[in-house]
Amino acid sequence: MSIDAATVRANAERVRNRIADAGGDPSAITLVAVTKGHPAAVAIAAVEAGLHELGENYAQELDGKAPAVREACAAPVHWHFIGRLQRNKVRQVAHLVSLWQSVDRLRVGEELARRAPGASVLVQVNLTDDAARGGAKPGLVAGLVEGLRDLGLDVRGLMAVAPIGPPDAASAGFRTVVSLADRLGLPERSIGMSGDLEVAVREGSTMVRIGSALFGPRPRLAGPTVEN
Repeated sequence: MSIDAATVRANAERVRNRIADAGGDPSAITLVAVTKGHPAAVAIAAVEAGLHELGENYAQELDGKAPAVREACAAPVHWHFIGRLQRNKVRQVAHLVSLWQSVDRLRVGEELARRAPGASVLVQVNLTDDAARGGAKPGLVAGLVEGLRDLGLDVRGLMAVAPIGPPDAASAGFRTVVSLADRLGLPERSIGMSGDLEVAVREGSTMVRIGSALFGPRPRLAGPTVEN
């Protein structure tokens, strides 16, 4: 599949139609184009297609890709870090990231407060029993939000990845995230990927993270991951 701006623009329109068909307002739901595993040329095509919110999972990949995108694109680019965040990687990309979507423990927040004071963050919620997937358990989220705020970070909302399974099985978990966000007064709910965005929109998503529906299969993977 050839990835150019015209292709991405057409695919983005299909994604927005899916959002609308699910009852959402495409203009009110942020579309984060997940470029992980793709070369910089694909990220550049996304920006040229009008997508300015880009998501990456790995610090090394983001650090290598961002300069090429910046050089090629006059339009502003907002990078979202959506992968499992390691403290020792924060310094490498602190100057690049606009929104840290996967903060799941206070020690990571401490490093962010040190390297990127006042950074905008989402708290990742783990909707499974698999600790390897990252995220704080729902019962720990309120305390983590309070701790991150005490560090001076701008906690904007919550993020979650659905458990593995059919899309409709994600409903209960997504509902938990939205309920938690409501209770904590957090406006952003980053839920929904290429395979389950309709479910996420119905449950109250304000941000979807879309990779394969925009760019097709990844030519390579930087590490173990979940398909966006």
